[in-house]
Amino acid sequence: MKIVFDQQVFLLQKYGGISRYICSLAQSLSGIPDVNVKVIAPLHHNYYLRKPLMKKIAWGIWVPSVNRTHRFVNYLSKLVADLFIRVLSPQVVHETYFSSIGSACLGEKRVVTVYDMIHEKFPDSFLNSHLTTELKRQTFKRADHIICISENTRKDLIDIFDIEEKKTSVVYLGCDFLEPKASVNPKFELVVTTKPYLLFVGSRGGYKNAEKLITAYAQSEYLSKNYLLVFFGGGSFNDNENSHVSNLGLDEEKIIQIDGDDGDLAYMYKMAAVFVYPSLYEGFGIPPLEAMSLACPVACSNTSSIPEVVGDAAELFSPDNTDEIIHSIMNIVSSNERKVDLVRKGLERCKLFSWDRCAKETHNIYKELL
Repeated sequence: MKIVFDQQVFLLQKYGGISRYICSLAQSLSGIPDVNVKVIAPLHHNYYLRKPLMKKIAWGIWVPSVNRTHRFVNYLSKLVADLFIRVLSPQVVHETYFSSIGSACLGEKRVVTVYDMIHEKFPDSFLNSHLTTELKRQTFKRADHIICISENTRKDLIDIFDIEEKKTSVVYLGCDFLEPKASVNPKFELVVTTKPYLLFVGSRGGYKNAEKLITAYAQSEYLSKNYLLVFFGGGSFNDNENSHVSNLGLDEEKIIQIDGDDGDLAYMYKMAAVFVYPSLYEGFGIPPLEAMSLACPVACSNTSSIPEVVGDAAELFSPDNTDEIIHSIMNIVSSNERKVDLVRKGLERCKLFSWDRCAKETHNIYKELL
């Protein structure tokens, strides 16, 4: 079976969840007998494609930042990709993002993965979200099959875009198990040794709901006195965030923002008292699984796909309710028995989400289309 992943996402992301998913899926598919996988990205600036494991299955040239010439570079990359796809003549073309015009296709089956309905659920969080919605609509119309990364995402897809259920399947993502660095950066070690901490990871704005977590932290005298609140990634706090912290009367030294790589993140997961995930909506939600894999207990939202992913291996709360957020965190930090139970369940839970499983289930979908 010949499978090709097209070029789209690799000019949109240097790093990122979608391009990591495509590369992890392609690598695992390449290990299945009688499967020939190619990632065609003639011009790209994606770092995952530069990894040694991708060199055998990916074709393209890395280019530096293309902000000023993006439209031309994107056009040229698509033109060359279409030519290569015609020459390769694959049986399946798996589109890596949403576009008005698909890759050149001469009878091949088209597959696309949908990750979430965030643009449709939270349009005010994005510029021109209606344009993304229209590109999705055109992509779904020409696709022979649509893979959803959770049952909740499939439900939202069917409800919002009026897609027939038989045209969809659910395939869960795999979880990349992060490795802490052998040598710890002093700035991270300083945070860890100062005081126990609650950990939040990633971007903070809009539906990510970090503001509500800060409010809950401020409202709990016990948590704000005995724990730091650490935000990993997402960049420095902006003026609105700083004002929010100040208005709550919080000591700024208790709210810490730090950035680092995957090795640093793994260390912070491993040493955290609780990983807190207050997001209002997720198509899947990788961070809770990352935390679980490093024996970090998890407290997270009970909305969208999140309960589907974490099962009974996390404390759940309503992300709109600060009392529930506090209660869930307190259930963990006040009970060593509960913490041990969640860590045990979490270590088992994250084993269910492997890239080999993702690849096998995706491969079965391809076979059913042919």
